[in-house]
Amino acid sequence: MGLVPASTDAVIARVELGHRVHVLTRKEELDATRLSGKVVVVLDILFATTTMVAALAHGASEVIPVLDASAARAAAAVMPADSYVLSGELHAQTLPGFVHPAPMALVQHGVRDKSVIYSTTNGTVAITMSAGATRVYCGALLNSRRLAEHLVARHAGDPLLLVCAGSAANFNLEDFYGAGYLVECLADLLGPGADLSDAALSARSLYRNCRAPAALLECRVGRMMQAHGLSHEVEFACRFDAHPVVPALDRGRLRIVA
Repeated sequence: MGLVPASTDAVIARVELGHRVHVLTRKEELDATRLSGKVVVVLDILFATTTMVAALAHGASEVIPVLDASAARAAAAVMPADSYVLSGELHAQTLPGFVHPAPMALVQHGVRDKSVIYSTTNGTVAITMSAGATRVYCGALLNSRRLAEHLVARHAGDPLLLVCAGSAANFNLEDFYGAGYLVECLADLLGPGADLSDAALSARSLYRNCRAPAALLECRVGRMMQAHGLSHEVEFACRFDAHPVVPALDRGRLRIVA
């Protein structure tokens, strides 16, 4: 008797159940991903999620990630003038009238007790696209170990989806490297209970076989940052676990939850 093929949805469902930790290499892969029931971590290492983690660690009351400059200005229009900072870029160019979106530049501008309204080409878009998940977190090399501890403690049994923002539908090495370090942290905590997809294993392998900041300075975006005199910002992004905060998305705003 011949075997009856399972439906595509049933096969995907079985595969996902086995992949407790999975990595998407580009935000565009979210289009075909069912987010209900999943916990998402978005990573845009150079620099969106790194900047958001740094801003919150340096006293920002919240970060409001938005899709574009017009959405940022609309959010600012209903807030007191001294209560927020506008920061963002489009295609690596700082938006007119906005603070430069790299982490050190924004922190040096001053964010304490302010709402940071933040718009970038990839990272804030990835966060917005992930909003249908059970929970959405902001990840970076700066906070991965603390974030991993939180995920293991608060989301036992929930599928974890690490989303690399990428760049204009392209794979970015720095985001995959960041996902690899987070996978390493998760695997350390989970031990034999770690159930890693092939993509998660690949990201961890990249992390184990590369060294920061050299790897991030040599990748495409890193070279572009060097050409713009931003090597120090790339090096800042490679400060592993320097800011042990856990930013989570709540009604469109990122705030520290642990």
